[in-house]
Amino acid sequence: MRAANCLAALLLAALLGAAFAWPDSARADELRPVAISFTQLDENRWRLDWKQPVASPAARLAFPTPPDNCRMAGELVVRSGAAALIGGVEVECDGSVADRRIGARDLVVAGDALLRVVPLGRAVQTHRLTASEPEATIAGIPAAAQVWRSYFGLGVEHILEGWDHLLFVIALVLLVARGWTVVKAATAFTLAHSLTLAAVTFGYAGLPSRPVEALIALSIVFLAVELARGDGETLTRRLPWAVAFGFGLFHGFGFAGALREIGLPEGEVPAALVTFNLGVEAGQLLVIAAVLALRRVLQRVSPHAEPPAVRLAAYAIGITGSYWLFDRIIA
Repeated sequence: MRAANCLAALLLAALLGAAFAWPDSARADELRPVAISFTQLDENRWRLDWKQPVASPAARLAFPTPPDNCRMAGELVVRSGAAALIGGVEVECDGSVADRRIGARDLVVAGDALLRVVPLGRAVQTHRLTASEPEATIAGIPAAAQVWRSYFGLGVEHILEGWDHLLFVIALVLLVARGWTVVKAATAFTLAHSLTLAAVTFGYAGLPSRPVEALIALSIVFLAVELARGDGETLTRRLPWAVAFGFGLFHGFGFAGALREIGLPEGEVPAALVTFNLGVEAGQLLVIAAVLALRRVLQRVSPHAEPPAVRLAAYAIGITGSYWLFDRIIA
C-alpha cells in the first residue's frame, strides 16, 4: 500500500505543480524569447536590432555581441515596448561576416533567443541561441534545415512550458485513458490549432488575446469537470476527437500570439509554421506517453489507488483552470 501511495503521489506531482505556480502561469500561453535581427544595409554596414522581454520596469537593456570584425557606427536607439525593451544600432564591419560568431550571452540568461541574419541577396539564416549555446556562426551558405531545427525546438518548448496547453492535454489523457484514442484526440487538437495558427498568420482570422486566454482556461475547466465525474459517460469520452478539435481552434489563437511575439522568418513562413506544429505534436506525445505510463504502473501495482489519484488530479486541474479563467476575465 505504501508503494501505491508513492506512485499516486508521482502521478499527482506533475498535475499539482501548476496549482502552486499560479502567478507565473496566469499568462502561460506566452512564448517570449529574445528576438535578434542582424540585417545587412550595404557592403559594409549592418543593422543590429533586438527585443528583450522584461519582467519589471527597472530592468536594463542587455546587448547582443556582433561579429568581432564589426564595430558600432551609429547612435544606439532604445525604446520601451509591451513588456519589452527594444534596442537598435548600426554597425560597420571590416570585410565579410561569413564564418564569424554572433551571440547573446547576456540576453539568454533567463530564456532562449531567436537570431535572424539577413544578408543582401542571400537567404535569411535563423539560429536558436540558448544559455548553453549563446553564440552562432554566420554561414556563408545557410543550411536549409536551420529554420526547421529552430522552430521545431520552439514548438516543443512551448507545449512543455505552456501550462495552459499542457494541462488541457493531461486532462484529455486522464479522461480518455486509452492509448491510440488519446493519440488521435491529441492529433485532432494539433490539426485544429494548426488551422487557426495558419489562418491568423496569413491574415484570414484573428481574435483579441483576452477572450482567447479566457476560452483556453475554460477548456481546461470543462475537461476537469468531466474528469471529476468519474467513469460515467461524458461528451469527451464519446467524442474525444471532436472536443479536442473544437477547443484546439481556440488554442490556436494562443499559439498565434506566441509566434507573433517571436516573429516568422521572411520567405520561410510555411516551413516555420509546419515545424513549429510538429514540435508541439512531439511535445504532446512525450507528455501523453509519460502520463499513460504512470497511470499504467499505478493500475498494476494498486488498482484501488488509481480512482482517488485521478479525482485529486481533476480537482487540481479544475482549480488551476478556474483561477486562470477568473484572472483572465477580470485582469
